[in-house]
Amino acid sequence: MTDSFVYLASKSPRRQELLRQVGVRFELLRAGDDEDAEALEAVRAGESPTNYVRRVTLAKAEAARERLVRRALPGAPILACDTTVAVGGKILGKPADAADAIAMLRLLSGRTHRVLSAVAVVRGPRIEILLNVSRVTFARLPAAWIERYVAGGEPVDKAGAYAIQGEAARHVRRIEGSYSGIMGLPLYETFRLLRGAGQTAR
Repeated sequence: MTDSFVYLASKSPRRQELLRQVGVRFELLRAGDDEDAEALEAVRAGESPTNYVRRVTLAKAEAARERLVRRALPGAPILACDTTVAVGGKILGKPADAADAIAMLRLLSGRTHRVLSAVAVVRGPRIEILLNVSRVTFARLPAAWIERYVAGGEPVDKAGAYAIQGEAARHVRRIEGSYSGIMGLPLYETFRLLRGAGQTAR
């Protein structure tokens, strides 16, 4: 990228890792203690996975824009994103607890699911958004492994209760789509949006 930077409206270390990997300079623009960031991710009745992930990403982008103005920070593009897992029309977000994580992994066992990652870039009054949809196929997940995996803590704060870059990878039979999108930030779509916001590749 150029010597300019972007604001990343996310606390995810995986997204930070991906941006560093491709040479994007960024500053974190995290929600303050007075913001209810988790409330933005609540699923609405009858909401499809596609509509959900787009709505949440746009809400995060708008909240980050307000945060930037409120804190009187220097102007720069803002990057906001959200990722969810879906089995058919069922949305699997971050597990509420260990029992929820176990139930999610049992549902994903031996089947193909979708991972939907939306990314938005805010530049002044404009917000542009793109969506990536990938598919992941798991082999049968042994019950003992699920229990141990959840007890180890990796599913915490992960959509679908797993991390593709972690131990769960040993059970992935097939991936179709974007590996970075499954991690939480589809880099191809991200670079398209950043170029449109005046950020150019090296």
